[in-house]
Amino acid sequence: MPLTSEPLHKLGFLTIGLFDEADPRRGHESTLQIIELGERLGFDSAWVRHRHLQYGISSPVAVLAAVSQRTSRIELGTAVIPLGWENPLRLAEDLATVDILSGGRLNPGVSVGPPMHYERVKDALYPDTADAEDFSFERVRRLLDLVRGEPATDFSGTEGFESFSDRVQPHSPGLGRRLWYGGGSLRSAQWAGEHGMNFLTSSVVKAEGSGEPEDFAEIQLSHIRTFRAHHPDGDRARVSQGLVVIPTDSATPEQRAKYEAYARERTPRTATPQGPARLMFAPDLVGTSSEIAERLYAHAAFREIDEVAFALPFTFEHEDYVQILTDIATGLGPALGWRAAA
Repeated sequence: MPLTSEPLHKLGFLTIGLFDEADPRRGHESTLQIIELGERLGFDSAWVRHRHLQYGISSPVAVLAAVSQRTSRIELGTAVIPLGWENPLRLAEDLATVDILSGGRLNPGVSVGPPMHYERVKDALYPDTADAEDFSFERVRRLLDLVRGEPATDFSGTEGFESFSDRVQPHSPGLGRRLWYGGGSLRSAQWAGEHGMNFLTSSVVKAEGSGEPEDFAEIQLSHIRTFRAHHPDGDRARVSQGLVVIPTDSATPEQRAKYEAYARERTPRTATPQGPARLMFAPDLVGTSSEIAERLYAHAAFREIDEVAFALPFTFEHEDYVQILTDIATGLGPALGWRAAA
């Protein structure tokens, strides 16, 4: 195996937290148990997605508040919270609260843009201000300032028997350094770097410009280098990669067949840019830990990073996730130079 990458420093995983509409508690409990398992296996971080008006985690901050009380070491992240659905001041309060409860383990990832299906949901989400809402990077800047302790009001002091602060409370001093931007374009990579954020890059990127090569790894590499070129920390700026990996070392024949069928069905979308946004999708990596490690070492973007949050497939069963996480922690991680946390 060609050792063309630095040893993997941080190993994480990402889950969508699917549930059955008729029994949502079971799905949420499964998510909590999977993250507890991740901590026992030595993973450095666990991340949750969001799914508004769908059958997945709609309130990642609430889920991570619960997880914070059932774990003690593993870092907890969101990948990502779409800020078009959020009030930055209220979200800043929630994030700081969970960070305090977790002992400083929260890694909030966010993104901007109009909410999905905005024309159909705007009357419920913003009945009075739908046409005035700003879904630009300014929404992220507001969150950054509030989390980092900038004033939210010009009033502080005592009024009657009550004391008031001019900044978000509770204030968690380290949280501002653990904010991540989930981006798939050169513009988002540059903005995140200029504003001192960390950068989440996933299995989806934009192929921008007719002259850009239509190669996922090379496009993702250009985003990573753009981000670091504009970040105060330069090459030390944190980047996490979130590809879909499905190791099969301990999988049953039935599981292997299911995993291969899942990846095969999704492969056609990886050949060329998709839709008006020219989205490029990374192939899902299915195979033994050594086979997946070989493919990762050959991946141009992977060679530039030392943190990952491997994405779990969306539609599998609890037992499948147990097998996949166990194989990542005991097989794939070590093959990439990673050592489990104590």
